[in-house]
Amino acid sequence: MPSKITDTETVYKAIFDIVRCIPKGRVTSYGAVAKAAGLKSGARMVGRAMSFVHGQKPPVPVQRVVNSSGQLSGDDGTRAKKLAAEKVQVKNNRVVDFKKVFWDPVTEIEF
Repeated sequence: MPSKITDTETVYKAIFDIVRCIPKGRVTSYGAVAKAAGLKSGARMVGRAMSFVHGQKPPVPVQRVVNSSGQLSGDDGTRAKKLAAEKVQVKNNRVVDFKKVFWDPVTEIEF
């Protein structure tokens, strides 16, 4: 018997779908994803959702979601390496030229 879908699961699916749209070489913020998902003050929920991406199909590029100042919150170096492979510069755990590589899902995704 399939498990019952909860509101949280529906919200996480919406968040994952938005994050999957972020192009390689670009980043966005937790708050921008929350806004695109229609969540008021939902940046923390986006952060929480990012901790549940393991095993998602298709994969969710969690490395492309950073805080509002371009910092990689809670990174052990893995996300920085993945971003570097996508030609996004990270220095001192912060995206270099954050505003230049920032991707705004509200204006970029056609809903």
